[in-house]
Amino acid sequence: MLPLTINMIELNNNEKYYNLPTNSSVGGDIKSGDLTLYGSNTPVLFYKNFNTPDSYTQLGYIDNSSGLAAALGKGNVVVNLKNN
Repeated sequence: MLPLTINMIELNNNEKYYNLPTNSSVGGDIKSGDLTLYGSNTPVLFYKNFNTPDSYTQLGYIDNSSGLAAALGKGNVVVNLKNN
């Protein structure tokens, strides 16, 4: 989805909004590097493979996620998403 161009809608003369399309799929295999949306407003970047019953909307993925877990380290991080 990156780079992303969206047409934002005016609201209340003080904000612009855009509803991201969601298409959740129920459960399955999650791979390291998957970038998903949980619910309607929670982006999630996975750094380990696993199987889940939870529903996510696939937004994208990191092509080469080897070393992603080590790069993210422990604790909170700031992530900058861009297209090469």
